Amino acid sequence: MKWTLSQLQKYRNKEFLIDDIVRFDELMQDDSNIRDVSPMHITGRVDIDPSKVTFHLKIDGYLILPCSRTLVDVKFPINVETTETFLLQDTVYETDEEAHQVKGDVIDLKPVIREILLLEVPMQVFCDDDVVSEDAAPQSGKDWEVIHEESESGKIDPRLAGLAKFFDKNHSSSES
Repeated sequence: MKWTLSQLQKYRNKEFLIDDIVRFDELMQDDSNIRDVSPMHITGRVDIDPSKVTFHLKIDGYLILPCSRTLVDVKFPINVETTETFLLQDTVYETDEEAHQVKGDVIDLKPVIREILLLEVPMQVFCDDDVVSEDAAPQSGKDWEVIHEESESGKIDPRLAGLAKFFDKNHSSSES
């Protein structure tokens, strides 16, 4: 995922396609929530002209993250499409995307892709309830249990039952 400018200029008027599998194991040191990283399949094309090099990339793979509720491993799919532009000279180039300035005579995509992958990590991820194993964090204990909102939607707290009757009386008196 690293090219010199002279290597890229050879493809200026030709089709330059990328189809590579790259490991990003260093993501586990960058974010302690990442338990494992699959090899990322990176595909795309490169547009090269005298003032800039533009990479149109698709990144596919997955991360293993802890479930926010049970701490079991969750396979979080990565499927990102991005366009990254590298400016070859110190010229002003107007674009909607962020442009990277080339330092030296080498374009290295790996740090850029690494940053994209870190931005894809969600704040919370949840496993399917039917996947929970004995390795999961407990869902109940002495005097407590995890309550799932969707299963509790029809119940009325017995301490508030009298309040519900109050609103029924109030509603019927306003109609008359």
